[in-house]
Amino acid sequence: MTYSSLPLANYLPNVSSLAYGCMGLGGDWSDAPITQAHIEQANDCVNTALESGINFFDHADIYTHGKAEQVFGKVLSERPELRKQIYIQSKCGIRFADDKGPKRYDLSSEWIKASVEGSLQRLNTDYLDVLMLHRPDPLMQPEDIASAFTALKREGKVHHFAVSNMQHHQISFLQKALDEPLVANQIEASLLQQHWIDEGVYAGNTDGRDINFTAGTLEYCRQEKIQLQSWGSLAQGLYSGRDVSDQPEAVQRTSQLVAKLASLYQTSPEAIVLAWLLRHPAQLQPVIGTTDCARIAASCQAMNIQLNREHWYALYESAKGHELP
Repeated sequence: MTYSSLPLANYLPNVSSLAYGCMGLGGDWSDAPITQAHIEQANDCVNTALESGINFFDHADIYTHGKAEQVFGKVLSERPELRKQIYIQSKCGIRFADDKGPKRYDLSSEWIKASVEGSLQRLNTDYLDVLMLHRPDPLMQPEDIASAFTALKREGKVHHFAVSNMQHHQISFLQKALDEPLVANQIEASLLQQHWIDEGVYAGNTDGRDINFTAGTLEYCRQEKIQLQSWGSLAQGLYSGRDVSDQPEAVQRTSQLVAKLASLYQTSPEAIVLAWLLRHPAQLQPVIGTTDCARIAASCQAMNIQLNREHWYALYESAKGHELP
């Protein structure tokens, strides 16, 4: 299912089931300038993603200190025809330590608007398809955020708005002040990070008392047709080729199971790991962040397979390291 009936497709027609995460573009997280090699790498990654069926690109203003957006903008300046073929999402709200204070979150209207201006300039585009609030700000004022969103929408600089790492109480609280619907919520979800599923499985079970995922968030997003996106989707290659000889037994066993299923489904290990996410009825849109073009292409094979119920549960139990309650 390269293009699917994702909730996000209500706003972005024919949006791809996978997103390409651009966090690795632009070099390291230093102040060193981008190079021609970085631009060539970005071109290669964008080309591979497009050729493999991805048309949605996920950014943030902080990625490699702005260089990820900057190098992507170089690609668009060299190939302006691409802008009409893709969707661009970027995030704002995280501020690193500076002379004004420590690392902090800032969802003030002033910072949101300034962040968008910076992203648009670096990305060499007139608009973002989606602006995402990167993390909850304990000091956020919904009415203040609403004023920023209204201005950005009116000026044509942002078409849709979303959140990241928020639970459903925060989303609902924020949505009541907004005229525009929140179209997505990006959470950490993978075979390794299972709390988003465990919360429901262990409902009413004392074994679930330490699960760090707010009850009802998954169901709320599904009910409100808010697209769930997953970051960390490939668990940094833990089950798809990385050396796991020093990892816990559950990781080693699951890596072997992934390889076995990849052979059975005649696909890549990356595809099996992502297919596990795609199989969930919440219709997650996994974000893949590798800059290895072979792994990008391998990941996209996930859009053409569907795990059966038994294989999904086998992976879940194996990664958990013990049977379900």
